[in-house]
Amino acid sequence: MSDTKPALLILAAGMGSRYGGLKQLDGIGPCGETIMDYSVFDAIRAGFGKIVFIIRKNFREEFKKRAKDVYGSYYSSMSFVEQELDMLPNGFIPSGSRIKPWGTGHAVLAAEKEIKTPFAAINADDFYGSNSFKILYDFLSTAGDKTGNYCMIGFAAANTLSPSGSVSRGICNVDKEGMLISVVETHNILRENEDILGDSPSGERILIKGETPVSMNMWGFTPDIFLKGTGLFSEFLKKNIENEKSEFYIPSVVDSLLKRGDVTCKVLNTDEKWFGVTYKEDKEVAVSRIAILTKADRYPSPLFN
Repeated sequence: MSDTKPALLILAAGMGSRYGGLKQLDGIGPCGETIMDYSVFDAIRAGFGKIVFIIRKNFREEFKKRAKDVYGSYYSSMSFVEQELDMLPNGFIPSGSRIKPWGTGHAVLAAEKEIKTPFAAINADDFYGSNSFKILYDFLSTAGDKTGNYCMIGFAAANTLSPSGSVSRGICNVDKEGMLISVVETHNILRENEDILGDSPSGERILIKGETPVSMNMWGFTPDIFLKGTGLFSEFLKKNIENEKSEFYIPSVVDSLLKRGDVTCKVLNTDEKWFGVTYKEDKEVAVSRIAILTKADRYPSPLFN
């Protein structure tokens, strides 16, 4: 049954340079649960089938052992795929000075052999909330064999800020029918006095309304994203193969496909409030938020028995 249900792709290959360690495995729940554990729990409860983790070779065994120990019987429906910087289309060789893979868009492409159904893609270190997974599953479960029928969970910008520092978000332009027109990766977003400001791609400091829908990398795709995304990745590499800091982001992939008219993307709004562990100082906030949710019986403790 899990082979026909929508799958969940968890992007867990990031090394957490700002956080200061392997944040994917850092416990924040009452019994040492990670933020990723809560995403897995919410996804299973929503109805998702196969779960695919994008990881790095240097922590593969540690990651798999923990997954087997924590998720128990669910482990049999999980797969683990490595994302490495030399995993490139034919003809491309990374610069010798580059030390990390090519970003979230590249991570999605790494899962091509493991996913044959509509699927969700999320970050391992972001807490999205149970309602977000339910909304996403309901959309993907009706996708069937459709192609180019994407979706995105839209969070209000004001609900996605970190008290510890600036963040990057995909700022969305949405039409009256709730369809995504464009998404622009915007960096250095933080609250300054009463305003929310961020840096546009051109470096201009811009004002962002609190209710503006933003991408938290909680996407829904049909499998055609792999072929379409690989073509865009090749175009990206032609321009950026020597740039050791360039990244191939999911929002950029979707934005390009929307501009070409190749896909549609429905924005599914959620009122959930994001939290995560972008910075080491974020952990205290995350621990507190999870404790509140646990006390309110939103989650059992321990999470997986």
